[in-house]
Amino acid sequence: MKLKWSGVAVLSVFAGAVHAQSSVTLYGAIDAGLIYQSTSASSFAPTAHNNGHVFGYKDGGIYSSLWGIRGTEDIGGGYKVNFKLQGVFNSGTGKLGLADTTGGTAVFNQQTTIGLSGPFGTFDVGRQFTPMTYAMADTDVRGSQFFGSTLTAWLGLNQAAGWAGTNTNVPIGALYDSNALVYQTPKFYGTWAALEYAPGGVAGQIQGGTRESAVLRYSNYGLNLAAVYYNAHDTNLAAATPTGLDNNRLYYFGAKYIFRGVSVSASYGIGKNPSNLIHADYEMISGGLGYQFSPFFRITSGLYYLKDRNDSANHSIEYAVGAEYSLSKRTTAYAQVGYVANRGTMNQTITYGEPVAPGVSTTAAMIGLRHNF
Repeated sequence: MKLKWSGVAVLSVFAGAVHAQSSVTLYGAIDAGLIYQSTSASSFAPTAHNNGHVFGYKDGGIYSSLWGIRGTEDIGGGYKVNFKLQGVFNSGTGKLGLADTTGGTAVFNQQTTIGLSGPFGTFDVGRQFTPMTYAMADTDVRGSQFFGSTLTAWLGLNQAAGWAGTNTNVPIGALYDSNALVYQTPKFYGTWAALEYAPGGVAGQIQGGTRESAVLRYSNYGLNLAAVYYNAHDTNLAAATPTGLDNNRLYYFGAKYIFRGVSVSASYGIGKNPSNLIHADYEMISGGLGYQFSPFFRITSGLYYLKDRNDSANHSIEYAVGAEYSLSKRTTAYAQVGYVANRGTMNQTITYGEPVAPGVSTTAAMIGLRHNF
């Protein structure tokens, strides 16, 4: 009898452990190399001057160096509770990444979320990547890398709109949103949607500081499609006291197709300030081509065109080519080269974090390593 009850007790404990199974993982990446750029500037300001060529250490050639903690708990019935804490750092200086506040930094400046996933889809709350971020990356052959991609082109729109590069609160679209609620539907025949709402929390202002977005995506048979709508109030250039001003809107449509190692992509976007179109109304067009020579080696290229719809004299076009070789499952060696022709007041950069002066053409090249852990 004692043996029988002991067996029942053991099975009960085991069943409880399975029901409440959880895991926590520490992860990250270090990405660094050497860069040469034929021109440079001290900031993204419209009055910045060309300081000449620069050669030095560069953190983040493919993506940022980062570290994070993620965890999940299986609560049964196909439902899980998930959390993620993730932030960037500069591998050359150890400095933490930018926060929303100008000049400020944060330990976990990219993601600080808790959420629930299950048959209904996923729901996450907290600071996180906006749904548009993933949509843009998945419809660009170069994957929205830090060197010559839809990311640097989109940041070029923000620089032209007056973003100083000293915080993560940009005037056109958003890479991250704080205090965000994001719901993602399950996939249905390769199609799914993501909805975002971030309440502003401003007393007396329902729309003060709010952000909302909707993304529709499709992924099947080598084809990725994405449609993005993003809208926000009181972002970046807003007055010190929020007024509920609708001043940040982005539309984006993108496609990428992969067939037998060949990948092609194209996208079109419009970024504007609805409350003051004269201040910001820009167009972004991209195209990409790549080839996977082997499971270990690939080459990607992209073209990124920006235009000021208020003044056709302000435009830029960028070309970028990159080669990546996987030394192992966790380590990638890469080499990249790019050229940007800026005209008028445009100051599109080749690589994130390396400003160029408005109206100045620039060439850049970089070699580096990225290691995931």
